Amino acid sequence: MAAGTADSRHHGLDEREIITRDDAALDRLRPYNVFMGLAHLIQAIAVLVLSNDFALPVTTSAPTDAPGVADPVFEIWFRLAIGPAVGVFFLISAVNHLLMASPWLFPWYRTNLQRGIHYTRWYEYAFSAGLMIVLIGLITAISDYRALAGLFGLTAAMNLFGFMQERHTIDRRLAGKNVNWSAFWFGTWAGLIPWILIFMTILNVPRQFEGVGEVPTFVWFIFASLFLFFSSFAVNQLLQYHGVGRWRDYLFGEKVYMWLSLVAKGALAWQIFGNTLAG
Repeated sequence: MAAGTADSRHHGLDEREIITRDDAALDRLRPYNVFMGLAHLIQAIAVLVLSNDFALPVTTSAPTDAPGVADPVFEIWFRLAIGPAVGVFFLISAVNHLLMASPWLFPWYRTNLQRGIHYTRWYEYAFSAGLMIVLIGLITAISDYRALAGLFGLTAAMNLFGFMQERHTIDRRLAGKNVNWSAFWFGTWAGLIPWILIFMTILNVPRQFEGVGEVPTFVWFIFASLFLFFSSFAVNQLLQYHGVGRWRDYLFGEKVYMWLSLVAKGALAWQIFGNTLAG
């Protein structure tokens, strides 16, 4: 066991450091989650109240003859109202934070944090980040429902791989084994694909649509800023499980996740709002 502990220490936290014993710090996360939940909820309400009826088309296509004989027919399946969609990803986060602070789930949440894991974070990210990437795809002219579903699925998979990495890290360290980072790198690859496709789409917009001109600056800014925020979640996980500096305290990394989530969602929402939703 001593050898295993020493080996784990070489790769970051050891078994004794996985368990968070600071009861006061754990209890302070209840009001912290209340604050985060209300911050998301207030923004959701603000977007819904202030936004207009701006909507973007979600398209579909169908063959009119055998492949290669005739081009498929494209049509608008429905139009997605952007204001309510933005409000939904805020609401998803608000509900998660407020549930974690509730009398029913806070003890469970607290116990999991003591072990160095937070289950619902990754499920919430799978849905909220998936919806966010769909909105980014829509404003960059990706409209086919199958492409949008692919963006959502890959982003959700990225976050579920993050959950697997967190789970495997705890299990292996408690067993005195080296951490296997395969899930992290698989998730990184899955998460990069949507951004590569969106980048290629933005580059192609002026050539694909005559008379469109250059892509609006705000689209590039949304792409760059949100890519940096999305990447920061992966950096936070690396720092947390390698025990770098203040990240040796798992609760510090937990708070960083909360702030990254709040800032990333706010950045996307209000950049879209400022350019497309304001009445």
